[in-house]
Amino acid sequence: MTSTPGLYGTYGGRYVPETLIPALDELEAGWRAAQTDKSFRAELDELGRNFGGRPTPLTRAERFAPGKRLYLKREDLLHTGAHKLNNALGQAVLARRLGKSRIVAETGAGQHGVATATVCARFGLECVVYMGEEDMRRQRPNVERMNLLGAEVRPVDFGTRTLKEATSEAIRDWITNVETTHYLIGSCVGPAPYPEIVHELQAVIGREARAQFLQAETRLPEVVVACVGGGSNAIGIFAGFIDDAEVRLVGVEAAEAASLGTGNPAVLHGARSSVLSDEDGQISDAHSISAGLDYPGVGPEHAWLRDSGRADYVSATDEEALDAFLELTRLEGIIPALEPAHALARARELDAELVLVCLSGRGDKDLAEVLAR
Repeated sequence: MTSTPGLYGTYGGRYVPETLIPALDELEAGWRAAQTDKSFRAELDELGRNFGGRPTPLTRAERFAPGKRLYLKREDLLHTGAHKLNNALGQAVLARRLGKSRIVAETGAGQHGVATATVCARFGLECVVYMGEEDMRRQRPNVERMNLLGAEVRPVDFGTRTLKEATSEAIRDWITNVETTHYLIGSCVGPAPYPEIVHELQAVIGREARAQFLQAETRLPEVVVACVGGGSNAIGIFAGFIDDAEVRLVGVEAAEAASLGTGNPAVLHGARSSVLSDEDGQISDAHSISAGLDYPGVGPEHAWLRDSGRADYVSATDEEALDAFLELTRLEGIIPALEPAHALARARELDAELVLVCLSGRGDKDLAEVLAR
């Protein structure tokens, strides 16, 4: 789907200091080698099954959306409670192949941080996770989980004190310690080859969901829906259906962090994509009740999917997401994370009977935020 490696139409690429080019070249060479090595895929498959708990099930939400056959792809049931483990496992195995002994990561909602801390504990790697102080406040349970797993959580106290600043700090750390350190980026953002790596590692969601939906309904869904912050869970489930022109793909952003809905082409964190920015090109602040969607950019592949017309991107407000969170909990006995609650809010309104939603994570981490409302 890319005309040139690392590019999605006019998006993607590498916009980084020269000091990082050798590290990115090393990462790309290692990734290409891993893709042709059957032992790499075999190790990931085994870890996914016996450590992560794949395949995750498909659950029909029978009461949440009357008049529809709405199914949830249950990434909330993956070990650590979200889809983030798929990517963390793959990049950790890749980092070991490259001889790296130290991992740095950024996190907003904390799920990527927990997944990274988990795989570092599993493989005996040093782990440092950068997290904005505002996100640490509203995602305290995940901070405690990371500490228990042996990670060092470094607070970021400038700017909006959220994911954007945490990502900037993780990149600075990586530049300083590039010889020993792998930057385990959490979404399909960043300089090439990161968007491609994350796409491929999360594509297991779409492969499983496609087969499961066919088994359940003997046909494909009319619409596939996923929340979009950076966009990794969405790109993962979209990957299973992107070549099926009859299946509509819908990404749901937070209304005040709608990089695809209201953003402009710009460079953020090493790649060109659709970014919230002002008339002078300065990055604007984002806001969302969900820390994982509170980011002013998006993966370059999503920007390309929007421009090409293959995927549609809409938004949901904090209030709409909160309502969907509470209703799924009370009607289905499933507590979703606030991030996929945005997708749930829009899924019920779609003019379609057969709907598939990526339930990207569970809501334990969000209980304090929800109960405070």
